[in-house]
Amino acid sequence: MPHKMTLTGSATGPLREYDRYVAFDMREKGSPSAPKGLKKSTFISYTVFVAKKAFNKTGLTKKSIMHEKILIQGEPTLDIPIDECPGEIGIICFQITVLPNKNDKEANDSKDKKEAKQEVSKAQQEVAATKQEEKPEPVAKEAKQEAKTIQPEVKITPVQEKKAAPQQKQLPTQPKGTQDIVSFDDIIVPEAFLKTHPNPVKTEEVIEFVKRTGHLDKPLTIEKGSKVLKDGYRRYIVAKTVKMDKVPVIYEYQK
Repeated sequence: MPHKMTLTGSATGPLREYDRYVAFDMREKGSPSAPKGLKKSTFISYTVFVAKKAFNKTGLTKKSIMHEKILIQGEPTLDIPIDECPGEIGIICFQITVLPNKNDKEANDSKDKKEAKQEVSKAQQEVAATKQEEKPEPVAKEAKQEAKTIQPEVKITPVQEKKAAPQQKQLPTQPKGTQDIVSFDDIIVPEAFLKTHPNPVKTEEVIEFVKRTGHLDKPLTIEKGSKVLKDGYRRYIVAKTVKMDKVPVIYEYQK
């Protein structure tokens, strides 16, 4: 069984084009320490080979590939001619994904917080205006005495309803059908899923959906108790790619 590898980072050199594929170089830093008696690794260089069709779907260009952070999933190879593979290890790419830019994510988060504050401020102004409209007019002394003998009717006023509205807007949005929110690190992925390769185009569509909405399009299905993943491996990969701490789930109970 071939060994699977995952690389994360940017290209360290220019894009090279061939007949049916493109190639570029990447490198990763080794562990800062090593077992006693062994030398620690410094940097390992890789040459990644991607089919032109798959590369074109990412939207990357010769210039942007050296600035965008990308995720590569593939397997090592020794069958590429050395003049095409300057890296120490060649990687045949099965899936390439452009990861979201940290600055863009922070800007979107700041924008969402600003809009939430504006909505809360607007709701508070509406509550204040409603209170002003409902301020009782002065009544005669006799009418006040009669009012003391009448028990007030208990009901929810429009003011109370408007107070509750901002709290509902602040609740996190989750996909339809979500039963629970669990830690991403608690989910166990079966070996059968790890051997599969979800369609990179559909995976990229889900990533774009998360960028727009801030949440997955559907919850993952996990087994109650053991938290073993039963369905939604593509969404699991997307959550891992965008580094989600919590993910929405529905439960499948053990038989």
